[in-house]
Amino acid sequence: MSIRERLSGNEAAATAMKQINPDVVAAFPITPSTEIPQYFSTFVANGTVDTEFVAVESEHSAMSACIGAEAAGSRAMTATSANGLSLMWEMIYIASSLRLPIVLSLVNRAVSGPLNIHCDHSDAMGVRDSGWIMLFSETNQEAYDNTLMAHRIAEHKDVRLPLMVCQDGFITSHAIENIELVEDDKVKEFVGEYKPDHYLLNKQEPIAVGPLDLQAYLFEHKAQQAIAMKNAKQVILDVAKDFEKMTGRSYGLLEEYRLEDAEIAIVCMNSTAGTTKFVVDQLREKGIKAGLLKIRVFRPFPVEEVTKALSHLKAIAILDRADSLNASGGALFEDVTSAMYVNHVHVPAVNYIYGIGGRDTKTDDIESVFHDLLTIMKNHKIDNPYRYLGLRRKEGDQ
Repeated sequence: MSIRERLSGNEAAATAMKQINPDVVAAFPITPSTEIPQYFSTFVANGTVDTEFVAVESEHSAMSACIGAEAAGSRAMTATSANGLSLMWEMIYIASSLRLPIVLSLVNRAVSGPLNIHCDHSDAMGVRDSGWIMLFSETNQEAYDNTLMAHRIAEHKDVRLPLMVCQDGFITSHAIENIELVEDDKVKEFVGEYKPDHYLLNKQEPIAVGPLDLQAYLFEHKAQQAIAMKNAKQVILDVAKDFEKMTGRSYGLLEEYRLEDAEIAIVCMNSTAGTTKFVVDQLREKGIKAGLLKIRVFRPFPVEEVTKALSHLKAIAILDRADSLNASGGALFEDVTSAMYVNHVHVPAVNYIYGIGGRDTKTDDIESVFHDLLTIMKNHKIDNPYRYLGLRRKEGDQ
């Protein structure tokens, strides 16, 4: 029987960590993720978990400590946001290249500068090619569920890659929602024990971790990382099936909302999907065939699945909560359009940069995007594929 609770997204992530009871948690506070290690530290202090909690002097040190713990054979977790993730940047790449299945709760926030502590996805997009599996969470429930599934995915013998669970700063991290928790004993059984094949403290097999890797080997090692990322797609689906058997909650690589008979659709990630669903329902009542494609798994990117889901549409809008500053669209837009191109599918597509620095994205904004798509569908023409949503100034102003 599930346990009904009311928790913020940060509390949900910390509760999942408590139930997992990792060997090591190393963390340094940064808004809006601070509450996750703060809540978890109380579980350590009152003896609810027997985790070794390491209060470090920086986020670089937090990831370094997690790397050391995982290399020694321990299960390690941490949490951060924005500039904290930026300070980890060197160690983020090292963690994935060493094939260490660390789990990180990333509470998405704008990366400075100028200084801003509110939500956008510039932190996650900054490390999208670092070799980490990336799950995005629309709700507090998804943040909790994704965290419970994370170790099963990351530690799988065909994967062995670090994984970050993303949720929107303040929008979900600090908002309280109804949530269904899994019983502690079921979580323990589902997650299982961490039993790495190779680790530093195994005296029967002395190994080195992080050696110099020159021309003769590095290329092959990077190719192995790429294969592991491809393998992760099926592992994510397999773990989700087991999770559904335990909870009744179903997860895929993406979510198709009223998309089967849709003519126009929005593609987005995280909490904006909830706002979009509301607008889709309203438009459906008016006879407009609108739909939503929510990307849950951003890395590995579900190329075939995205293409199949969008192939029958007449116009699509891809929403990016971060600007790649490349004059040709955001990261999600590039991945979606690339996926369709290589699979010989052409659907008129437009990109909207939105929600930067926590700018509110309201139902009126989402509805305006759908009306733009209706115009594109009618005229068979896109005047400008690179747009901004909710920008107060003219797009050309400097």
